[in-house]
Amino acid sequence: MAAPILSYENLGLVQGSGWLFRHLDLYIGERDRLALIGRNGAGKTTLMKLIAGAIDDDEGRRSIVPGTRVVLLEQDPRVDGFATLADFVHAEPPPPAPHEADAIADQLGIDLSRDAATASGGERRRAAIVRALAQNPDVLLLDEPTNHLDIAAIEWLEEWLNRFKGAFVVISHDRTFLTRLTRQTLWLDRGTIRRAEVGYGGFDAWTEQVFAEEERNAQRLDAKLKIEEHWLQRGVTGRRRRNQGRLAKLKDMRAERAAMLGPQGTSALVTGSDDVRTKVVIDAKHASKGFDGRTIIRDLTLRITRGDRIGVVGPNGAGKTTLLKLLTGELQPDQGQVKLAKTLDGVVIDQQRKLMAPDKRVRDVLADGGDWIEVLGVKKHIHGYLKDFLFDPNMVEARVGTLSGGERSRLLLAREFARRSNLLVLDEPTNDLDLETLDLLQEVIADYDGTVLIVSHDRDFLDRTVTLTLGLDGSGTVDIVAGGYADWEAKRKPKAEPRKTSAKPVASPEKPKAPKLSYKDQRDYDLLPKRIEEIEAAIARDEDALHDPSLYARDPDKFAALTRKIEEARAEKEAAELRWLDLAEQVDALG
Repeated sequence: MAAPILSYENLGLVQGSGWLFRHLDLYIGERDRLALIGRNGAGKTTLMKLIAGAIDDDEGRRSIVPGTRVVLLEQDPRVDGFATLADFVHAEPPPPAPHEADAIADQLGIDLSRDAATASGGERRRAAIVRALAQNPDVLLLDEPTNHLDIAAIEWLEEWLNRFKGAFVVISHDRTFLTRLTRQTLWLDRGTIRRAEVGYGGFDAWTEQVFAEEERNAQRLDAKLKIEEHWLQRGVTGRRRRNQGRLAKLKDMRAERAAMLGPQGTSALVTGSDDVRTKVVIDAKHASKGFDGRTIIRDLTLRITRGDRIGVVGPNGAGKTTLLKLLTGELQPDQGQVKLAKTLDGVVIDQQRKLMAPDKRVRDVLADGGDWIEVLGVKKHIHGYLKDFLFDPNMVEARVGTLSGGERSRLLLAREFARRSNLLVLDEPTNDLDLETLDLLQEVIADYDGTVLIVSHDRDFLDRTVTLTLGLDGSGTVDIVAGGYADWEAKRKPKAEPRKTSAKPVASPEKPKAPKLSYKDQRDYDLLPKRIEEIEAAIARDEDALHDPSLYARDPDKFAALTRKIEEARAEKEAAELRWLDLAEQVDALG
C-alpha cells in the first residue's frame, strides 16, 4: 500500500453533550476514490469538514504531506455577500486561474456573470463546482455534488472525476454516481469508521459480511434465539429480497403500461378500454404551453391512470416544472386541454422544504405539538411513527434547526405521507437523503395506492421507482417511454452500446400452504445457519491469507486460486441465505 497523503489517528469530536465519534483512524491515498457512507446524522458532513481542516477536532492527530492541496465542495455553498457568481468563484485563496475557471464554467454551462443573489440552486452548485475543480486539488472532498444538477451536468462531472489525477472522497445519495466512480468505501456507522477496498458497487455484500462477523462475535444463545438473531442480522438481505419483489412487480407494471402506448416514437396513447377510462386521473390532449414566444410543451397527448408512477427527466430549463404544473392543473395550456379527475387530491413535496421552520420542534411539525398523528385516517403515536421513518423516538423534542439536511427532508416526507391523498408530487425528493432513507422512500412509493409524479435527476431512483418516463430535451417535445431512466436513455441513444444490467431478479417461489415443513425443508431450516457460519469463517480465513501484500509476487497461482475460492464461497453463502430466508418466511406464515 502506498503511503497516505492525508491521515487521522484517534480522531474524536464532541457534539452537544457527548461524543459524535471517537477513536477514528482513517487515511487517504494519493489516487483513492472513496465513497463516504452513513446514515443521516451519523456525522458524514462533519467528518468531511474535519478532513478538510475547516473545523477543529477535540482529540486526535491529523497528518498531511506538505504541499498537499485539500479542497472541499460543501453541500450548501454560501454565495451571500458576493455581487456575481464570478466573485464567489475567485474569492477562495489562492484564487483559481481565470482561464481554468472559465473553461470549466463553459463546459458546465454556467454564466459566472450571473447575479449571485438571484442565482438558482443549480447555478450556485455549478459555480461551487467550478471554484473547487479550478483550484487543481490533490484531495477533493465532495459533499452531495449532484444535488441540483441535471443529468447532463452529472455525467460531465463523472467524466471529469474519471480523468482526475488526485484523490477524492464523495458523499452522495446517487447510487449510479457512486457505483461508476468509487473504488474504496469508508462506512461511518454508530460512531466508528470502517474502510474496505471495494467501491460502492460492493457495499451491500461487504456490510453483510460485517454483520455476519458481529454475529459470530456475539454471545451464543440457545438455538431458538440464535435463529432469531440470524434473521435480525440479515435485515439488509431481507430488505433486498423485498426490493427484488417490488422490482419484479414494477417490471410487470411497465410491460402493462407499454401495451397502452401508441407506436414507438409517438406520445399518443391508444384509445383505452372502458376499464382504463374509469381509472384515468389526468387526461392531456394536444396540450401546448409557452412563455415569451418560446414553446415549452408542444402538442402533448398523455393519459395518466390511477397507480401510475411517472418520472420527469431532462436538463435544467427544459420545462420540467412547467410540465408538472400543467399536469396538476396549476397552469392552463395555451392550446389543447388537460382534464383532471374531480376526485384528485394531491400532496406536493417540493425542494424548498417550506414547512421546516428552524424553531419548530419535531413534535410541532408532525403532530401540531401533540402526541398523536393521524396517518391515512388512523391515529398513531408519534414515537412509533418516528421509528417508521428511521428516527430515534427521543428526537420528538428536537428543534428542526438542529437536524441535518437529510433529517429535515425525512421529517417532511413523514409529515406528508401521513396525509390521505391519491396524487403525490415529488420535486427532487432524493436531495439530502441518505441511501437507507432512499430505500425507505422507494418502499413507501411502491406501496402508495395513488398516482405519483416525480421530477428527479437520480437515475437509479427512477429506474427503481417509475413505470413511465416523460423526457424533455428543451425543444418542446415530450418523449413518453414505458420504464425508467435507462429505458429513456436507450431510446435517445439507439446506436450506443447496450448498458450492462444486473441479472433479472428471480421471483420467490410461492409459499406452500402445508401445515408443516417437509423433512428436507425443516432440516435445511435447522442446519443452514450453522453452514452459513462455516462458509463465513472459510471466507474470512482466505481473505486473511489474501491480504498478505507479498502473496501475489511470491505465488500468483495461489493468489488466483484464493480469489476464485472466495468468489465461489460468497455465491454459496448468498444462495444459502436466500434459501434460509425463504424457509423463515414459510415458518412465519405457518405460525
